[in-house]
Amino acid sequence: MRVAGIPVWGGYRRSTVITRLGVGVSAFSLLILLVLLISLSVGPVSIPVRHIAASLAGVVGFDVGEATRTQELVILQIRLPRIIVGMAVGMALGVAGATMQGVFRNPLADPGIIGISAGGALGAVIAIATGAAGLFFLALPAFAFIGAMAACLIVYGISTVGGHFSMATLLLAGIAVNAFLGALVSAIVVLLPNTGALREILFWLAGGLDSRAWEHVGIALPPILIGIGIAIVMARDLNLLTLGDDEARSLGVRVAPVRLLALAAASMVTGVSVAVSGTIAFVGLITPHILRLILGPDNRVLIPMSALGGAVFVILADTVARTIIQPAELRVGIVTAFVGAPFFVVLLIQNRGRAGSL
Repeated sequence: MRVAGIPVWGGYRRSTVITRLGVGVSAFSLLILLVLLISLSVGPVSIPVRHIAASLAGVVGFDVGEATRTQELVILQIRLPRIIVGMAVGMALGVAGATMQGVFRNPLADPGIIGISAGGALGAVIAIATGAAGLFFLALPAFAFIGAMAACLIVYGISTVGGHFSMATLLLAGIAVNAFLGALVSAIVVLLPNTGALREILFWLAGGLDSRAWEHVGIALPPILIGIGIAIVMARDLNLLTLGDDEARSLGVRVAPVRLLALAAASMVTGVSVAVSGTIAFVGLITPHILRLILGPDNRVLIPMSALGGAVFVILADTVARTIIQPAELRVGIVTAFVGAPFFVVLLIQNRGRAGSL
């Protein structure tokens, strides 16, 4: 028996899952390596691939000696940490999108749908407007993360008033909280007298990876990897949730804890990504949808592949943002919005029936 293309007993056979994962991981590993080399190579300072290889070899103790000191600094202290943060953010948003689409049983679901991104944006705006971001390095990501998690808790709390969880209430509460938090951000921007802080806020809201350092890698990578691990472990239960709550419960799924944990994992990784990169839209919508068309709907394959696909998408978007109008630089969020908005319109037209459930 199958529902929406997924066998009800937890997905494709184990051998099929392993095969699909093996092929997917191999293909995406090569693609990530190619994109990584391109991103390290291009920019205001163009660096040959052999010099990139020499610099990376030097990190592990092999003294090839082809790269200059300037090239090594550009690669290891400017571009590489920026790319790793971008990969982590892409992985987080891709997995959050796939997880939420599984929880909501709708391909139009997105990490921003329940106010997580808006909460993170408000936290970051408060940090910048009050001057806290300039006093302490971790202030901005800390404020953004707290804002994202607070928004998630508020929305989930509203959806469980009376002791009963309601998906419709969750979605409507997310819309309301998004609007309210967006209004607070707008009010702060309008009332802020400091034009320097205002410019910083607008740049942050557009989403970007400029000035990311190894400290940001340390902030972002551990919690994102933990959240992705949780989502992967829960993939089989998300498959069963596509049957509906009663059917999933009859097959042994503890529906309420599974849904809460899945939303918590998606919220955590989204909050961390917003904290280190600002709001980068559409990654969590586009990546899982395209991969679902290619690899099928089994979340045991889709969720890990969405992590790799999201990493590729963000690195490519950042590379375009850095190079398309040199020496100036676009924001990554602008590039993803240019790609994602038309894609969303097409997806909305193709799924008009399902869109009504949102």
